[in-house]
Amino acid sequence: MQHSALNFPVEVLLPPAGPGLWKMMMRMKIIFFYLISSVILIVQQAELVNVCGRIFPDSGVVHRERPFTAICVINETCLGEDAQRVYWNVRGVKVPETQYTLLNRTASSVTFENLTTLSSPLTCNVLASGHVPNTLHGIFFTLGLPPDKPTNLTCIVYNQDNLTCTWDPGRPTDLITNYTLSHKWANLPKYYCKGTNRSCSIFYPEFQFFVDTTLQVEVKNELGSQESDTLTVDPVNIVKPNPPEVSDLISAVELPNALKIKWRNPLLNAFTLKYNIRYRPVKNQDWEMVPEEDTASHRDSFTLQDLLPYTEYEVSIRCIKEDGRGFWSDWSEVKKQVTPEAQPSRGPDVWKKIESPDANGNREVMIMWKNLSDSVANGKILLYGVTFQSGSQSTTFNVTTTSYKKTLSKDLYSVSVTAYNGRFASPPSKLNIPRSGNCPVLDQEFRVKTFPKEEKLWVEWTPPNKSLDGYIIEWCNKYAQEGCISDWQRETRNVNGTFLRGELEPLKCYLIKVYRLYKDGCESVRSEEAYLQQGTPLVGPNIHTKQVEKYRAILQWTPVPFDKRNGFIRNYTITYKSSHGNASTVVIDPTDTEYTLSKLEGNTLYSVHMVAYTEEGGKDGPIFTFTTLKFANGEVEAIVVSCCVAFFILVIIGVMLCFNKRDLIKKHIWPNVPDPSKSNIAQWSPQTPSRHDFNTKGHPFQDGSFTDVSVVEITAEHQKSEQDIKSMDPLKKNTSEGSSSGIGGSSCLSSPRLSISDCDEVESAQTTSSTVQYSTVIISGYRDQQPSAVAPHVFSRSESTQPLLDCEERPEEPPPGDKEGEPQGGNQYFKQNCGLEDFTNKLQQEEPSHIQEQLSAPDQHFGEQERDFPLGQNGQSADSQLDTNSGECKSYLPQTAKSGGYMPQ
Repeated sequence: MQHSALNFPVEVLLPPAGPGLWKMMMRMKIIFFYLISSVILIVQQAELVNVCGRIFPDSGVVHRERPFTAICVINETCLGEDAQRVYWNVRGVKVPETQYTLLNRTASSVTFENLTTLSSPLTCNVLASGHVPNTLHGIFFTLGLPPDKPTNLTCIVYNQDNLTCTWDPGRPTDLITNYTLSHKWANLPKYYCKGTNRSCSIFYPEFQFFVDTTLQVEVKNELGSQESDTLTVDPVNIVKPNPPEVSDLISAVELPNALKIKWRNPLLNAFTLKYNIRYRPVKNQDWEMVPEEDTASHRDSFTLQDLLPYTEYEVSIRCIKEDGRGFWSDWSEVKKQVTPEAQPSRGPDVWKKIESPDANGNREVMIMWKNLSDSVANGKILLYGVTFQSGSQSTTFNVTTTSYKKTLSKDLYSVSVTAYNGRFASPPSKLNIPRSGNCPVLDQEFRVKTFPKEEKLWVEWTPPNKSLDGYIIEWCNKYAQEGCISDWQRETRNVNGTFLRGELEPLKCYLIKVYRLYKDGCESVRSEEAYLQQGTPLVGPNIHTKQVEKYRAILQWTPVPFDKRNGFIRNYTITYKSSHGNASTVVIDPTDTEYTLSKLEGNTLYSVHMVAYTEEGGKDGPIFTFTTLKFANGEVEAIVVSCCVAFFILVIIGVMLCFNKRDLIKKHIWPNVPDPSKSNIAQWSPQTPSRHDFNTKGHPFQDGSFTDVSVVEITAEHQKSEQDIKSMDPLKKNTSEGSSSGIGGSSCLSSPRLSISDCDEVESAQTTSSTVQYSTVIISGYRDQQPSAVAPHVFSRSESTQPLLDCEERPEEPPPGDKEGEPQGGNQYFKQNCGLEDFTNKLQQEEPSHIQEQLSAPDQHFGEQERDFPLGQNGQSADSQLDTNSGECKSYLPQTAKSGGYMPQ
């Protein structure tokens, strides 16, 4: 594109001034020329940027519903690239190459079948040198549609002032679209009205009445143009008048049930009109229409009749041409007025409350009545007249309240209440007050039923069997904090159901009473509770345990307070669960206040909660936990009693066993220890036959206190060597520890006269649990002493654990040492003559003096024993062989405790 220099002809007007001013003007002209030249150069450089490529078509509008193809032509002289390197972007996003088409070396195109992905701008780009992106050219455009053909062309003449036509333009074009309304009448040229896309108005006098006018809509934008169908109409037939203006609404006392309307016509007598009139009480929603035939003629006033007295009405009017052509006007603004007062249509509803009579039958009676509704009062009630009549006497009181209290006698009274408005009095409402105590028993067949219906509370009752004077329905919020404040209404005797007309609240319990009124003044009453609308309780029941046992628990709960129930409790549910088990649920009757859970587990933690249900849902109470007992009732007592009985039986058995085995127990627990203070060791020496045929009968013990003792015969050698004396040491040890018999040993078998039973009795008194020292043998003579000079032997107690001799264990068998060919046993130092039968008796019969005499000569006795029984190293007698015919036995004699001696061994 070539651009030439621009020449601007400048005409300079030089004022009549000096050369200084002229020079300044020339300088300004030069500066202006350079500024223009700079702008032209910048524009030329900007155009040179696009010479490397161009997009065709370069229009600013694209049809939205048709495929669009753009072609990019490259200038090879600008870039050394061909069209293969061309790519397209839509708002900076690359278009898929599948939409590209290579036309030739210098031209590439892109096609959009679906224009939802096309938006402005669209650019043609190339990768210079294979990797440097370069934008060659771009276009900005608008997606749009051509205009649709206008339809539904309608024209209206508004109150002969302007002609307005409207039409349906069709789809939005998203483009600048021009709408033109053309109209012409007769042979006159067209007149054009440019307006919005939906309507256009032509003002009078550009249109004329009583002339047919042709109208048409033309529409055009960059993508096309359309024309509507033509409409030919006389403007006088499409007139819509303005609404009439109600000037006055008159309420006349002479016409208590009528209102007079006055208005002004909108067309100023240019056309004749007819009218529609509507009216209604202000409190109503529906309009009432005056018959069209009553308002079909042209007029400017009308009287409404048969209206309610003392009622506020609102009135509205509209009009149309009398011939009915054209359009109805809009409704006029409403006008309000109250009709005049009239006589109340009936008296007020009357009810009574009678207190208990006193001793004389006098009663305090409160007469109550309802305010008359506006539709019944027919005016504003100013006061009430209350008349009490008994017989021929009557008294009237005028009050402005709706109740009156008076004390009456026990007689029958008739009460009448009359309402007075500004002009008239209502018919009296009468009520009989019966004589005290003169009413019959209530009718038992009277039944009342209540339930919600049509968002109100419906009350119905059984029809009567005899004529009535009417019904009184009385109700109150039973659990209101301020108390049960009653409201009531009266119904005629020929109905058996009605809606309560008071203001009732949902979720409130109402106590409803229905009174049958008899002509004598008596009544029968039935009551019922009801809810207008029920809901879920506000709180749940609070459950606790009354008694808990091992396998069951008795639950109690506090019922939901009446003011928080929000409905009738339909049932309760109790859900309980052990700490390791599944939950169980039981349904409880709403009248119950406790329940017993059975088949529980002992010593187990349970959680339980309760839900109170109404018709609308339930409310959970708090969770309560308890633990069942470990033992059932009576189990602990049974266990204790059983243990006590068992223990008592064991004690008895133990006592019996102890009693039967007392000797054995005494033997093991309480040994019989001899008293050392009563012991005489001298009397303990046994009677042993000497070498010279010593006979025990010739040497009895004379001391009776030492009877039944064993006598130890010891032969002492005065001339003993030191070895012999030393050989006696083991003897002493053996005697005290190993060879002598301790307490508990038995020696009864050494005497053939003792029986086994005797031995048992003796042994029962002994014990083997301890060792008792009973003697120690000390020889007076010693190694260097002569036998003649030996002092009397002294016998001391010694400890001995020597077991019983064989003859004591088996008295009928000879000891092993007595058998032929066998040597005698070791312990031969203690010998006892078992051959004499009367040895024990003789000891008991001898006097102590005789025994003392025998003990006084111990030298010869012990000398003989020493010679007969020398002690060896092992504590055995030197003379180990004994004559078995001599009747000697290796055993002790039995000892008795007859005279304080030792117990039998």
